[in-house]
Amino acid sequence: MTINQTGTPDHFEYPRNHTTGSLDGRLLRIGIVCARFNEFITKSLLMGAISGLSDHHVSDANHHTYWVPGAFEIPLMMSHIMPTYDAVIALACVIKGDTAHFDYVCDAVTQGVLQVSLQHQKPGIFGVLTTDTVDQALERARPHSPSNKGYEAALTAIEMANALTTL
Repeated sequence: MTINQTGTPDHFEYPRNHTTGSLDGRLLRIGIVCARFNEFITKSLLMGAISGLSDHHVSDANHHTYWVPGAFEIPLMMSHIMPTYDAVIALACVIKGDTAHFDYVCDAVTQGVLQVSLQHQKPGIFGVLTTDTVDQALERARPHSPSNKGYEAALTAIEMANALTTL
């Protein structure tokens, strides 16, 4: 399992010239596209994302959730709503099965989210779980946990939208 190691090494010095985004979402509008497939996982991701937005001052009026049948449909919905938002979060869960379907869906949604983000020059945040087992997915979607990947996606959306406004 890959762990995001945070913290600053003792010898680190910030570059004189650098750009970073704040985690203050007061002025942002955020869209969320959530897949219904594997909804026992995606609904927990969604709750995490909404919690992350709320904790960082994105008002309820400034975020909206769009439901799609599965991960494959996310990029199309993102493409349609992206002009309305400062960032859009993609939430889905694809669990590996016995066929190659997993690989095709994971590749399509990954490339699709990237393509939409680049096309619109706005953050398209990849909150899509691609796991080998249900247990791995449940671990990453644990409700009320800072390691909930939906929560992390919300913070990434806020930081990236704010960083882009400084350019």
